[in-house]
Amino acid sequence: MKVSKQWLQTFFDAPLPSAEELSNALTFHAFEVEGVEGDVFDVKVTPNRGHDALSHRGIARELSAILNTPMRVDPLRQPVSLEPKTDSVTVTIEDPDLCCRYIAAHIQNVNVGPSPDWLRTSLESVGQKSINNVVDATNFVMFSLGQPLHAFDAGQLKEKYGKYSICVRSAKSGEKMLALDDKEYALTESLLVIVDGNSDVAIGIAGVKGGKPAGISDATKDIVIESANFNGVSVRKAAQVLKLRTDASERFQQGLSPELSAYGMRAAVDLILELAGGELAGFADEYPSPQKQQSVAISTARVNALLGTTLSDDDIGGSFTRLDLSFEKSGDEVVVTPPLERLDLNIPADLVEEVARIVGYEKIPATELPPFPNKPDVNSNFAAAERARKDLLEKGYSEVYTSVFADKGERAVLNKVGGERPYLRSTLVDGLRDSQERNARNKELLGLKDIRLFEIGTIWKDGTEQVMLGIADQDVKEVALKGQDASVYEDLPISSAERYEPFSKYPFIMRDIAMWVPQGPDAISEVLVIFAQEGGPLLRHVELFDQFKKDDRMSYAFHLVLQSFEKTLTDTEANEVMKRITAAVEKQGWQVR
Repeated sequence: MKVSKQWLQTFFDAPLPSAEELSNALTFHAFEVEGVEGDVFDVKVTPNRGHDALSHRGIARELSAILNTPMRVDPLRQPVSLEPKTDSVTVTIEDPDLCCRYIAAHIQNVNVGPSPDWLRTSLESVGQKSINNVVDATNFVMFSLGQPLHAFDAGQLKEKYGKYSICVRSAKSGEKMLALDDKEYALTESLLVIVDGNSDVAIGIAGVKGGKPAGISDATKDIVIESANFNGVSVRKAAQVLKLRTDASERFQQGLSPELSAYGMRAAVDLILELAGGELAGFADEYPSPQKQQSVAISTARVNALLGTTLSDDDIGGSFTRLDLSFEKSGDEVVVTPPLERLDLNIPADLVEEVARIVGYEKIPATELPPFPNKPDVNSNFAAAERARKDLLEKGYSEVYTSVFADKGERAVLNKVGGERPYLRSTLVDGLRDSQERNARNKELLGLKDIRLFEIGTIWKDGTEQVMLGIADQDVKEVALKGQDASVYEDLPISSAERYEPFSKYPFIMRDIAMWVPQGPDAISEVLVIFAQEGGPLLRHVELFDQFKKDDRMSYAFHLVLQSFEKTLTDTEANEVMKRITAAVEKQGWQVR
């Protein structure tokens, strides 16, 4: 998330440090900062804090605690009023599990137009394009407080008895919606949509994207503002199905407090009235089950036991105060009541983590763990697998992982992958044999006379799951791993490999060359030097496969493997290499056979 230092400064009276210093403070105490460009930095908010920290207010709250600098104003700690109420718009929620709160505000006689410079500059600083004063106001509030909002053109909605109606329901099979990005999306029953309750026409995909039919334009006069709380899992699935990720969906899918909807709505309405004028008709708030506050208890002794520290009651209380976590003493414990937006503080360990990061991890001494009182149990299957894996690798075998799906077997797969191989495998042999055949095609490149593979994996046979060891060398066989000893693979040879290199994705070409050379202890070495010089980077492997003596000369025959890491070699290019090698050999006075 892009964060503007100038935007953050609006939450403080005291001047903030440089963007680099703010970046370091966040990195060491809260979130990693992936980059700083001028006064804007890119903060990688962790998933457990997406519900409260994907906003300038959330980052300001963190910096206030880390720097021990009070905020000038915290919008989420101010009284919020959704008055006056109105019946000019009604809200219906079909499934409160998917939408636990929906607030609609009705504003009449607005003047849609360009945004003022300060608003346009603020949005552009975090990579957002200015659209108009109404849409920009909703986007500003989202980036400021973290609550996504949306504005509908009330003039495009159908009135019934002088009233508008908003309904949140599941999409219907075959239903479609033209979105604000001018793309038409086919909706499924798994998606949650916002519809005009009087016409039953979809005007938004809940938490993801607004619809074009009710989009804001320069001609808009009356608007309906949406500030809602949608189920995070539902929004994430919708974004995946539609391949449509938005700033709103990124926030909703983290899970937001339904209380945040009220703060976002009030801020957006006030800003729209300031920028676009108009008269507020009122709010309609459908909130079937309000969020309840929960308390978490922790003791100083427990904090110190987990951290290995000697922090005092004041140290821990001071951390909670800086974090804006209200608390009360109850005997030896501190009972903390997290603010409603901090959905991540649920158990004592969560509070310990908060104390640790505010105190500073670098100030927590390293402490050795106490000796384990009991000898740990050894999983016999795991131990056998590790022993087999170690020994086989040392003996030159390569481990492979083949698919657990098969064309036939005893156990069918309920959710088929691509419709192919609808069964779970009942043997490792088929996959190993296929891998052996595929790798055999590259054995010359590898300088191997044969391919030796193994796999440790699960099969489903005789109504049970079994862990098996499969070995492929001259033959392919498998044995049950449980209780398996080393006798199955103990007269196997030790690998002669000295180093490993990546494969080229392009095919290789093999050429043979045979020659007569004078006898001598360095004859082969001299030949290999010529091969390396003339073959260059295209010569990937050399193998001596035949030799014999006649009179005072030796005959040597070699396999030369040529391959490029950049392209597929042609026969012409391979022939050019062989011509250079042949010419260099003959220049030595040796005879190419």
